[in-house]
Amino acid sequence: MNTTSSFMGVPATDLNVNLAVVVPGVLGLVVSAIQWGRVAGIKMEGHKGLKEGLVGDDADAPDALQRMIELGQIIHDGAMDFLRAEYAVLAVFTVVFSVIVTFAAGKYAAIAFVTGSLTSTIAGFIGMKIATASNSKTAHECWNCVEKGYVVAIWGGSVMGLSLVCAGLLVLWGLIQVFISLGLADEVLYEAVAGYGLGGSAIALFGRVGGGIYTKAADVGADLSGKIDEGMDEDDKRNPACIADNVGDNVGDIAGMGADLFGSFAESTCAALVIGSASGSSLVGNWSATMFPLLISSSGVICGILTLLICGAYKVNHIDKIETALKLILIVSTIIETPLVYAMAMWTLPAEGFHVTPGGVDRSPLQACYPIWFGLWSGLVIGFVTEYYTSFSYQPVRDIAKQQETSAATGIIFGLAVGYLSCIVPVFCIAATVLVAHQILGMYGVALGALGMLSTITMGLTIDAYGPISDNAGGIAEMSGLSHKVRTITDALDAAGNTTAAIGKGFAIGSAALVSLALFGAYTVRAHVAVVDALDPWTFTGLLIGAMIPYAFAALTMRSVAFAATDMVEECRRQFKLILHPEPGCEPAQPDYTRCIVISTNASLREMIAPGLLVILSPICAGFLLGKNGTAGLLIGGMISAVQMAISMSNTGGAWDNAKKYAEKLKRKGSSQYQNAVIGDTVGDPMKDTSGPALNIVMKLSAIISLVFGATIESWSTPAGGPKWLESFMQ
Repeated sequence: MNTTSSFMGVPATDLNVNLAVVVPGVLGLVVSAIQWGRVAGIKMEGHKGLKEGLVGDDADAPDALQRMIELGQIIHDGAMDFLRAEYAVLAVFTVVFSVIVTFAAGKYAAIAFVTGSLTSTIAGFIGMKIATASNSKTAHECWNCVEKGYVVAIWGGSVMGLSLVCAGLLVLWGLIQVFISLGLADEVLYEAVAGYGLGGSAIALFGRVGGGIYTKAADVGADLSGKIDEGMDEDDKRNPACIADNVGDNVGDIAGMGADLFGSFAESTCAALVIGSASGSSLVGNWSATMFPLLISSSGVICGILTLLICGAYKVNHIDKIETALKLILIVSTIIETPLVYAMAMWTLPAEGFHVTPGGVDRSPLQACYPIWFGLWSGLVIGFVTEYYTSFSYQPVRDIAKQQETSAATGIIFGLAVGYLSCIVPVFCIAATVLVAHQILGMYGVALGALGMLSTITMGLTIDAYGPISDNAGGIAEMSGLSHKVRTITDALDAAGNTTAAIGKGFAIGSAALVSLALFGAYTVRAHVAVVDALDPWTFTGLLIGAMIPYAFAALTMRSVAFAATDMVEECRRQFKLILHPEPGCEPAQPDYTRCIVISTNASLREMIAPGLLVILSPICAGFLLGKNGTAGLLIGGMISAVQMAISMSNTGGAWDNAKKYAEKLKRKGSSQYQNAVIGDTVGDPMKDTSGPALNIVMKLSAIISLVFGATIESWSTPAGGPKWLESFMQ
């Protein structure tokens, strides 16, 4: 229905609100296409000095340009082959699970589930295409100067950031419009739309786990067999696992992270819609106010476009300016989004106040901004804290490097301590956001806090995708035989990329905690759980089991990496006998990159099934065995446990990685310190790129499954919240 709300003379009519959702989404896709065109328009023609015949100790290899093009194509083909194989498996899962969702939550939820799965899949595919198109061109532009290389990596990252958010926003809005046209009532409609978040999160879990196993099997295998056994440099072209390692950077940190944050966006929006449309909410029937969660994300698209324009004026003409430029993207986007949120709230929310719970206190549009602002600025703080604990520009990583001068063991002990310490500030930020948000608007406020943290996701994904693009660029520069001057530039881009990847994981984990709590609130509404009492035996049992699940999940994923890495090391050692130590009279063999890619692909597809089933089946089994109260305990226990583990594992691994980079910067390759740093980095690889980041999906997916299956779980429960099967058994 039309409303009389307005801001600066613009009425919040249904048409205007719909345009405010759709126009930024379309504009973001247009800007994304322009950025993609800029990347595609770069001609791989070589450095202008190449025609003059480079000579000297630091000359480029004579076939550097040709090698660069070939390597870029090999990485692209390997990444797309993996995606096709993974998506074939996930297509079967989507079909089978959609049937289950149909019986448990209805056909409309199943339609939303399939739509979310497809959107997440397409988003991952787009991210992979642009990342593998940008990596070799970033290396190529670094041939000229750092500024051009940096700009190409940011262009590529922005394509992923803008296209993912805009596609998710437009598809969700379109899905709601379709359901409205079918005559669904508000409460039924938005509960069905929760299936959209489930689809996105389910694909994200398998993408994160599968991609994480792939990349770390290759990375650990390459490090152990190449650096430790043979004393090779990073990305030595003779190492057969180095291409699989570069492919893995894309499947893990591009497709995996993209699907992860898409899931967070979809789930937090769905949670806000479900809670806001529940009986007793004054937002029911008010279209402009109902669309407020989507408008937060659409304003974030405008914020992202403005940030790119403003930060584009900062010229990165020296490697020391790279980290500053990336920080500016985060800071500027946060500052711009702050007033945009206020404008959206004042425009669409009822000026006389509103409430979302029966008999609740009315809150003003300004008060609704507080949870969003807390989430928004907490995200920035979490990002900077993550940078402090993982960048070698600061003391924690340098202290790890100092400990590694003594032994690998002391470096590992100190790195674990750094990871544990890095939990403190983020947890306080998350706790403060939850407390303020809940005091103002209950669980709806918590959902708004999650959307606030994710409102700058366009730029968060931009700098996150920048990481693997620049990492690949460094690998391509090394394997192509570019000069030391060029590799110094790509190494600087890569080092900053390691930090941005860690910052991206911090955002993902922090937002996941808020999203999972908001979904938990939506689950209590759907399953009619009035009170979550820790003294209730079913609830407490669920708490204990839920707190254990992240440990079981981490164990399964790390074990999978170990198995796959062992296969990779054995294959590399077999090939090294022919490449580095041929029989007398025999020519050295060429590395078989394809064989290593196949090993990583097969291992990841095989090993991602068990962790995925653990997360998907846990809340459903808990619902049947423990009832709705036990399921509530499972969700809370899992969330509290997972958020601490995810932060500490991700930051520990990131700190060890940059301690190795710091040793390289100090030119200590070949020393015992560097060997110890490589060991620390290798131990941390599955922590920061497989288990740690995937734990945030564990939180979200468990909660969204409970929400979608909430009515079914309630039907399995007694009025007191325990399981019905026990009541029947006792009779």
